Amino acid sequence: MARGRTILGCSLLSALCLARPAVSYAVDTNLESQLRLLQQQNEALQSQLHEQQELIESLRKDVAGIHKAQEERDAQLANEKAAIESEQSSKTGGFNFGKVHLSGEGGVGLFETGSQGQFPNAEFRVDEAKLFVDAQVWGDVYAFAELNLATREEQDVNLHLGELYIDVEDISKLWGQPGQLNARIGRMDIPFGEEYLTRDVIDNPLISRSLPDIWGVDEGIELYGSVNKLSYVLAVQNGGVPDTRDFNADKSITGRLSYNPNSHLHFSVSGMRTGDLNAQKDVLSALWFAGGFFRPIGAGTVFHADLVEGDAQWRWSRGHVKAFGGYIRYDDNDPTANIRRDVYYYSVEGVQDLTRKFYAAARFGQIFAPRGFPIVGEGDMHTYLFGPLSDEMWRLSLGLGYRFSPNFIVKTEYTFERGTSPNGPDRNHEDFFATEAVFGF
Repeated sequence: MARGRTILGCSLLSALCLARPAVSYAVDTNLESQLRLLQQQNEALQSQLHEQQELIESLRKDVAGIHKAQEERDAQLANEKAAIESEQSSKTGGFNFGKVHLSGEGGVGLFETGSQGQFPNAEFRVDEAKLFVDAQVWGDVYAFAELNLATREEQDVNLHLGELYIDVEDISKLWGQPGQLNARIGRMDIPFGEEYLTRDVIDNPLISRSLPDIWGVDEGIELYGSVNKLSYVLAVQNGGVPDTRDFNADKSITGRLSYNPNSHLHFSVSGMRTGDLNAQKDVLSALWFAGGFFRPIGAGTVFHADLVEGDAQWRWSRGHVKAFGGYIRYDDNDPTANIRRDVYYYSVEGVQDLTRKFYAAARFGQIFAPRGFPIVGEGDMHTYLFGPLSDEMWRLSLGLGYRFSPNFIVKTEYTFERGTSPNGPDRNHEDFFATEAVFGF
C-alpha cells in the first residue's frame, strides 16, 4: 500500500515537472501577444497624432490665410472708400428732400495776429459758412454744388460759388469692376496733395492751416477710382484764377496716386503743372500756395509752376500723424533775367485724444526759397503777395479742442510764425491767436 502511494506521488511529481514548461510557454506567448498589441496600438496612436498635427497645421494655415485675405479685403475696402470719399465734397448728415441732399457747415470766433498779420485788431469773425447741395440726376449721375457764404480767403460775407460739377460714378461697372473709374466735370478742387481734403473748419483739427496750404478750385475734368490697394486721381483744368475765362490754351494737369497697405497707413504722391499762364490776363494761378497764389515775378508774358509732393499718414484709435513735403519749380519767359525759383516745403501734424472728447493738436512747417518767393503766410495779403519776397519761413501751431459731438467742436490755438527776406526786414509780427466754435449739419 505504501509502495502504491510512493508510485502515485512520483507520477504526480513527474507530471508537474513535465507540465511546468508548457505553462511557462503559454504565459510567455500571451505576454508577447499583449506587447505586440500594445505596440500596434501605440503605432496607431502615433499615426493618429501625426494626422491630427497635420490637420492642425493645415487649419492654422487656412485660418492665417483667411485672416490675411480678410485684412487685404479690409484694406481694399478702406482704400476704395477713401478713394471715393476723399473726392466727394458732400458732407454726411444734413437733410434729404427726395433726391436732393442739403448739408452745411460753418465757424465763428475771435481772431488776432501781430501788427503785420491779417487780423491786427482782435476781430470777431464769421470764419466760414458753406452750404452743400447734392442731387441724384439719373442712375449713378449726381450733381453737386458748394455755395460759400463766407470764407477766410474771400474776406467778405457775399455769396461765392465753390465747387459745381456733374459726377458720373462707377463707370467701370460696365465691365464688372465697380469703383475703378468715376468721372467728374465742372468746377472742382484741384487734387494736388491731400490737405485740401481737410481744410473745411469742421475737418481741420486746428484753426490755422499748414504753412504751405496748397489748394484751389478750378474748372475742368477729373477721373478717379481705385484698384485693390491703389487709388488715383487725374485732372485737366484751366489753371488760371479767372472763374469764367481761360486766357491760355495750355492746361494745368494734376495727378495723385495713393496706396493703403492697411487701415492704419496711407501714402500718396502728387504731381502738377499749372500750365503756362498769361501774366497780364490770368495774373494769378488758380492754385493757392502759402496764403497767396503763384504770380509773375519777372517781366515775362507767361509764367508757370511745376510741383511734386509726397504725403504720409499713420492713424490709430485715438489720434494720427500726418506729414507731407514737396518741391516747386517756378519760371517765366522774362527775356532780361533768369527768374527761375526752386522752392522746398514740408509740414508735420499730430493729433491725440486726451479724453473721449478733449484733444490736443500741433503742426509745424517750413518753406525754403533761396532766391526769394511770394510767401504770404499769416501776413497781410496786399503786403506780402505783391511786396517783398521771402526766402525762409516757419510756422508752429499749438491747439486744443473739445468735441461736444462730431458736428459741434470748440477749439483754440496759438501759432508762432517767423520769416526772413533777402531784401527786407525779418517777419516777426505775424503770430496768430484764435478761438472758434465750428458746426456741421
